[in-house]
Amino acid sequence: MPSAKRVATASSGKSRQAAADVLSARALNRALLARQSLLERSSESVPAMVERLLGLQAQAPNPPYLGLWTRLRDFALDDLTAAMQAREVVRATMMRGTLHLVSAQDYRRLRPVLQPVLQRLSLQSGHARALKGLDLAALRRAGFEALRAQPLSATALGEALRAHWPDHDANALALLVRGAEPLVHVPPAGLWDSHKPACFATAIDWLGTPIDDGADEAAIDAMLLRYLGAFGPASARDATTWSGLTATRERLERLRPGLRVFRDEAGTELFDLPDAPRPDPDTPAPPRLLPEFDNVLLSHAERSRIFEESSRGSIFTRNGLVAATILVDGFVAGTWKLQRDARSATLTLTPFKRLKAADRQALEREADLCLSIAAPTQAQRELRFVAATA
Repeated sequence: MPSAKRVATASSGKSRQAAADVLSARALNRALLARQSLLERSSESVPAMVERLLGLQAQAPNPPYLGLWTRLRDFALDDLTAAMQAREVVRATMMRGTLHLVSAQDYRRLRPVLQPVLQRLSLQSGHARALKGLDLAALRRAGFEALRAQPLSATALGEALRAHWPDHDANALALLVRGAEPLVHVPPAGLWDSHKPACFATAIDWLGTPIDDGADEAAIDAMLLRYLGAFGPASARDATTWSGLTATRERLERLRPGLRVFRDEAGTELFDLPDAPRPDPDTPAPPRLLPEFDNVLLSHAERSRIFEESSRGSIFTRNGLVAATILVDGFVAGTWKLQRDARSATLTLTPFKRLKAADRQALEREADLCLSIAAPTQAQRELRFVAATA
């Protein structure tokens, strides 16, 4: 357990003082890395790891594969492909209204919890405003029936809906159905190197069980507790950032008796599971390569546990992209990029600062492993370092 100093904090507006453990950014970093299998690779199966992580963000097909590679021993690309084709792992719109890979069981558990978030996001879009006054229940029923016949692309779904509402934009109609109705992407969408447009199927057809339209309080609490297990210690704002849910503070207050409570160095209250791993802050953290859109970078409101604020502009772009990053001593220390064609593959590492020789050598080993996984058929493989200016 990390050593922690004590601070006095006001409790519930009373003058009574309570002591709270203060966790440094480094202590929070090691807790996060331990739970994300970034201190030591795991021997779990692909579905088990996807489930423990509460999903992997999956806007693009390849990053989830590399996110699993950096966390699992003996991972092969075919392991995730097989899990998706076997319907053990599915690709769907989930937390924050973004595409994720989740286990089939977690889709059944979490989709009802997220339904209000997804519905709200779809109704707030410009497309939804253009459809103001439309009978949304009728639209949803029509979309469901169209997709029961066969999986459809977004374009085909929009055209099927436009047959009922010819005066409305087909794309807007399809987007509203995709937000309101539990749908999954049918492979090959989401498979390694797949660039085909996604086709959508109803969850009841793909997974064989109906998905509830809403969740009870116990299901919402269970998701928040699992979030703490994967990303904690975390604040109420962190939980909202990850999930998109509202009223997380009130829910965590209700759960407080069964939780450990800490504070970060800014005084923000953090909640955690009592028995979750919180390694010593000086625990060694081996260099790792994280793919684009890794949830380690996206699941907290306050992110000093994983990168310095000065690095934000190098990690996040204005158009919403998230770079593939290098971890050195547990924190983001640069970015990397993989470029491939039929004959060759080049992995370029761009550290923010000059690296120690041991860290550079460890990163080279990770990069070589990444090339062997991501470019197995390319005869020429090259590793490049861009010299740091600092």
